[in-house]
Amino acid sequence: MEKFVKLTGVAAPLPVVNIDTDMIIPKDYLKTIKRTGLGKGLFAEARYKEDGSENPDFVLNKPAYRNTQILVAGDNFGCGSSREHAPWALLDFGIRCVISTSFADIFYNNCFKNGILPIVVSPENLEKLMDDASRGSNAVLTVDLENQEITGPDGGTIKFDIDPFKRHCLLNGLDDIGLTLEKAASIANFEKANAVAHPWA
Repeated sequence: MEKFVKLTGVAAPLPVVNIDTDMIIPKDYLKTIKRTGLGKGLFAEARYKEDGSENPDFVLNKPAYRNTQILVAGDNFGCGSSREHAPWALLDFGIRCVISTSFADIFYNNCFKNGILPIVVSPENLEKLMDDASRGSNAVLTVDLENQEITGPDGGTIKFDIDPFKRHCLLNGLDDIGLTLEKAASIANFEKANAVAHPWA
């Protein structure tokens, strides 16, 4: 998993509450178990018209936001059914960070396992960040996980809290497999000792 230390990128405003996982990645895209290729389906029902052409009014289709890496969204982001395809789609599109006032628990935890940083801020700070994200090509934020702060285009900073263990995993690029491999030597020693103690096993 790619490490997340500091990210500077364009932030897109999505001031919609209760964005559920079906809106993030519609069920039509759930037939695959591959993590790649899902970016085209991200917010598909809002990004595309019925004929398959792009909806020019949707934020991610606007020229300034086509390379968005940070999403500033309304309350309760990632609610609905638990589908890991949702963070996969965000990541495949290029989004590494989502900022909101709250997240659905399963989606929130899935983000960390896939290298995405979900940040919870106060309603007041979300309003400021939403305003920053509305500046088009000037909507550049810097998210510093080590110092736990967000810096806006005007230089102002907002601090955020995060679970120390989840922070450690993102800073070091550790998913569940990576965490297990950190204990590889201990596991190998146990297996050797177990083989001696139980040769019949």
